[in-house]
Amino acid sequence: MAFASSLCFAFSGPMAKYLNEAGVAPLEAVWVRMAGAGLLLLGVLAVVKPAALRIARSRLPFFAVYAVVAVAGVQSLYFAAITRLPVGIALLLEFMAPVMVVAYVRIVRKIRLARAAYIGAVAAVAGLAIVVEAWEGIRLDTIGLMLGLLAGACCAGYFLMSDSFGDDVDPLGLIAWGMTGAAVVLAPISQPWNIDWAAFTLTVTPEGGATLPVLGAFLCMVVVATVAAYILGVNAVRRLSAAVGATVASLEVIAGAVVAWLLLGQALGPYQILGGVIVLSGALLAQTATLGRQAAAPPEPAPAGLSRTTVES
Repeated sequence: MAFASSLCFAFSGPMAKYLNEAGVAPLEAVWVRMAGAGLLLLGVLAVVKPAALRIARSRLPFFAVYAVVAVAGVQSLYFAAITRLPVGIALLLEFMAPVMVVAYVRIVRKIRLARAAYIGAVAAVAGLAIVVEAWEGIRLDTIGLMLGLLAGACCAGYFLMSDSFGDDVDPLGLIAWGMTGAAVVLAPISQPWNIDWAAFTLTVTPEGGATLPVLGAFLCMVVVATVAAYILGVNAVRRLSAAVGATVASLEVIAGAVVAWLLLGQALGPYQILGGVIVLSGALLAQTATLGRQAAAPPEPAPAGLSRTTVES
């Protein structure tokens, strides 16, 4: 599921490129993505699973923080960072999230992780640095650096929060309200009332890329890169743990580069291929930490009055 989630998320950047080519500004594209996904999920759940949309009063703060930090915070801080830093550097700072999650789980939660989890997280970040060729755009900008790290912290918050709620929260309801809440929070920044909605009737061809209708790109961004990606991602984190899920999610950058190559004609250079192999290796290594933990789990005790031999037979 984590790999599938990364693949779905990978379509967000290339699909947003088509909206940008039609005249939709980046922050406007973020807003229509969040609003479209939130309204779609709310509508579907209201019909097929209305119980998922019920929020216990005690859980309202959790839902609010999820919308502000795990969804709106990641998007807005990343776009703020790229106004002061090269895109590759901002992306690398955001995807420092695996290291942040591993550090939080070990220091704050005091959970001892397998060595593979630590090595996998560091390898993934190192691979990303090679993919974005971080050494090409290094320049000091304290504010941009802080914005990028805050985006990474919010991204880490997404994984940690996805791993922390209990059975009283339905993941589908959390995602639906999180997207809708993020759209509300981002409205003053994105100013959706200024969107040229006629742009969604156009068909565009980015330079060197394939021709697609803007509406089709928008629907792909909402259904695949948001709804499906978040549903798969949240459920994957709950199965794998926040530390492993965050590391595997680093594959989004690599998958995004491949999608951009296929649709937009943006060729992959040797650094992208080398970095991609390292990121993939880190993700697979982190995955083995979960497999090892499951294999090492102690067997369930036999019911009272029965011997283990009797149970196993």
